Amino acid sequence: MTLKKAATLLISLSPACLMAQSDTINTTNWITSPGIIGTLVLVAIVLILGVTIVLLRLNGYIDHLSEVKKKRLKAALDEELINMTGDEVDLLLEKRKKGFAYQLKGNELAGDTHAADEKGLIRKVTHEPGSPLADEKKRASESLNTPSELKKLIVFYLGAAVFWLVFGTLVGQYLGMKFIWPEMDQIPWLSFGRLRPVHTNAVFWGWASSAMFGLGYYVVARTSNVRIHNYKWGWYAFTLINLAVLLGSLSLMAGINNGGGEYREYIWPIMSLFALGLVINFWNFYKTIASRKISDIYVSNWYILGAMIWTTVLAVIGYFPSFQNGLGETVIQGYYMHQGVGMWFMTFTLGLTYYYLPAALNKPIYSYSLGVLAFWTQMLFYTLIGTHHFVFSPLPWWLQTVAIVFSAGMFIPVVAGTTNFLMTMKGSWHQISKSYVLPFFLVGVVFYFVGSTQGSFQAFRFTNYIWHFTDFNVAHSHMTMYGIITFILWACIYSILPRITGNEPPQLLVGAHFWLAFIGLFAYMISLMAGGTLKGLSWVEGIPFIESIIMMKSYWVSRAIGGSLMFLSHLLFAFNFYYMVKHKKGAPTQAF
Repeated sequence: MTLKKAATLLISLSPACLMAQSDTINTTNWITSPGIIGTLVLVAIVLILGVTIVLLRLNGYIDHLSEVKKKRLKAALDEELINMTGDEVDLLLEKRKKGFAYQLKGNELAGDTHAADEKGLIRKVTHEPGSPLADEKKRASESLNTPSELKKLIVFYLGAAVFWLVFGTLVGQYLGMKFIWPEMDQIPWLSFGRLRPVHTNAVFWGWASSAMFGLGYYVVARTSNVRIHNYKWGWYAFTLINLAVLLGSLSLMAGINNGGGEYREYIWPIMSLFALGLVINFWNFYKTIASRKISDIYVSNWYILGAMIWTTVLAVIGYFPSFQNGLGETVIQGYYMHQGVGMWFMTFTLGLTYYYLPAALNKPIYSYSLGVLAFWTQMLFYTLIGTHHFVFSPLPWWLQTVAIVFSAGMFIPVVAGTTNFLMTMKGSWHQISKSYVLPFFLVGVVFYFVGSTQGSFQAFRFTNYIWHFTDFNVAHSHMTMYGIITFILWACIYSILPRITGNEPPQLLVGAHFWLAFIGLFAYMISLMAGGTLKGLSWVEGIPFIESIIMMKSYWVSRAIGGSLMFLSHLLFAFNFYYMVKHKKGAPTQAF
């Protein structure tokens, strides 16, 4: 039997074909499917989140108007003083002068006698302040003592990340425009097939990974209360990682790639550079944590080291030649694709959140136990869900079922993590109108729940049958990699960088960055979710494929508009980063 005949027989006997032939899937009442309903609820949550932030900001604006009114009343009082006699003015100013000169001695409420607030200075007494120092995040007046070597390493990692974000999303913006104007160019190295992996890999390995490493170096040193084990190793890894992304981008545009493996298009000599940089940074982190001056290992370091260990294993499995044949490559592709997102980006970023979110709120994480529960259940369930990308394929039915079951199991770490973060933020909601860090964190945390839960819903057989291989998947990937990873990384950067450089970014530009990114993402994902759903239904109904493409044009226009807003926000972020790292005033340094 020839290979072609064997493949044809295998496909004809697959559950997908049997199900399609028997027409057992009924899409008449598709909107009542649990996965569809759940997704609609999740989208509503995102919409409510946006409205809530707008209302909180409006409340802050109303408070501002109240302050303006007070200033006007003061101006009116000043005009009244002009009409007073000289003696009246002198008497009023003398009383005012005495008021300004009054100082507390420090023992007004001390001693053996009955306490009395004779001056009426106390307005409220509480033993459980909600967020005592959250206001300072509006203007981080207190700079953190940071070793100059560590500060430089962090700034360079984050600077490289910003560059790859702008470059990668510039490519993505160009690709989005090609959906509307496919005749834009005829140059081979600008073709969609070559540029699409340039976009994904640049933002994966260049932007997100570099930002995670830079932010991770601060967390590891701070939570261990020691200096980084070896700064030179950090620079070696920095060089290898950026060299890998540079050479990878050039090779992809030249048409040199690893074949059909999504997110592993870099050929193995180039990806080995990134893997070597990863191993060097892992060893540097591990040695730093091993030499810590405190007994406990903070939960952030569990996530960070766990992510780096799993990703090292992932790189070996994803590129090992023995796994790259036949259906085995398909299984490995699902494993690699989902492990890359879940065990590298998601796990590492959650570790960063466990440090930077409590630090931004100046309060401890709500529950250490919930953090550990989320960690171990993430390690358990995320490792076997990759095959849900190949439901109804010739892969074994039991393997597909296991992937679906473990996808549902992901509700446990997602709910545990989301609860932990939201409970940590409890009592600080009013600070959203005053802080430019908390809105980024809030969006990232909400999308962590929405995007991850929606991914579990999409793994169900019916929703997979409708949505998979449509534009809906593109929307889902941006809900996770952009809504979760990127927003949280922005929050962490805005949280820590002003504290170690002493330079605050312009709040107007930070606010513009937030709203352009959030509105752009919402427009992007809603348009592709709606269009992807209609496309999938048209395929089920047997409508010619070309008609589903023509139908998508209006949705691709909305996608391009949303993508344009997102790209503009990245340019603002790049300017804000420059503003934060430029030499304006020195922040104190110390050597651990």
